[in-house]
Amino acid sequence: MADLISVVIPTYNGEKYIKDCIESIQSQDFPHEIIVIDDISTDRTVEIARSMGCRVIVNTEHKGQMAGKNTGIREAKGNYWLTIDQDDMLVNNALQMLYDEMQKDLSYQIVMAQLKNFCSPDTPQQAKFVNPKPFTNILTGSTLFKKEVFNTIGFFREDTITGDVIDLRERLEKNGLTIHMVNFITCNRRIHETNYGITNQADEYKDYAKILRDKIKNRKIGV
Repeated sequence: MADLISVVIPTYNGEKYIKDCIESIQSQDFPHEIIVIDDISTDRTVEIARSMGCRVIVNTEHKGQMAGKNTGIREAKGNYWLTIDQDDMLVNNALQMLYDEMQKDLSYQIVMAQLKNFCSPDTPQQAKFVNPKPFTNILTGSTLFKKEVFNTIGFFREDTITGDVIDLRERLEKNGLTIHMVNFITCNRRIHETNYGITNQADEYKDYAKILRDKIKNRKIGV
C-alpha cells in the first residue's frame, strides 16, 4: 500500500480560520487524508470543513482537544499521522519534507520540525506575542508520527488541556523511543486573540505540575 499521511484537525468554533488551514493541507503534494474532529461547534466550522471535502466527525459531548487527537488516531487510515490546530497553516511541501526525513533512517519513529509564529492580520494588537524566531516543542503542524507509535506509548492524556509535549516525552523515554529533530519549518502558527496557546497558559502550568506529580509518584512505586 502506498504511504498515506492522516492529518487530524481538532476543532471548536473555528470558522474564522479553518478554511486557510484546510487549504494549506490540500495544497500539499504528498498523499493525505484530512480528518476534522469537531467538539460541537456552534458556528459554521463543520459546514465549511464538509464543503471542502474533509471527513468530519462531530462529538456527541464536549471532550476537549486531546480527546479529539485520540479520536483522530483511532480513525486514521494512514500509516503516518500528524495533527494541526484549526488556525494554523502548513508551509508548502511540509508533508513531503517530513516524510523524506522519516525515510532517512528506519529507526526514526517521530520527526519534529520547527514552527514560526505570525500575527493574524485581523488582530495586529497581538504582535507582542509573536516570537520572531523558529521554535520547536509544539506538536501541531510540526510532528510526523508513524501511527504504530501509539500502539506502544498509548493515546494522549485527556485529563490535560495542554502540556501534551512534556507528557509525550515522558512516555517515549519510558518505552525507549526518541524524537528526531530537524531544523526546517513546516508550520506557520497564527497568533490572534483566541489563540489556544495564549488563552490556555494558566492551564498549561497546571498540566505540567500534574504530569510532574504523576511522574514522581510512579517512580516511587516503581512503575
